[in-house]
Amino acid sequence: MKHDPMATANAMAATVAFIAVVCALAIILAPELSLGVAQSWFHGIDLSKMRMAVNPSLGSLLYGWITATIGGWVVGYVFAWTYNWFAPKKK
Repeated sequence: MKHDPMATANAMAATVAFIAVVCALAIILAPELSLGVAQSWFHGIDLSKMRMAVNPSLGSLLYGWITATIGGWVVGYVFAWTYNWFAPKKK
């Protein structure tokens, strides 16, 4: 099975964009819960010193969303291209 690099890249970008929106909403609406979840993902490292003093601005959220979406697209494209390169050729 081959992956279409453009379709895979678009799907990855859409997935990352969705996750970024959910994450931003979680940070704004439930900052303590978000910090607890992030801390659990980093195996208990104390992230409390990195707590934001103010909520992120709309501009910084938009910038993060755009760059994360672009990064997701690049990762999706590279994944599909690399997968196709490694996948055995069917005769």
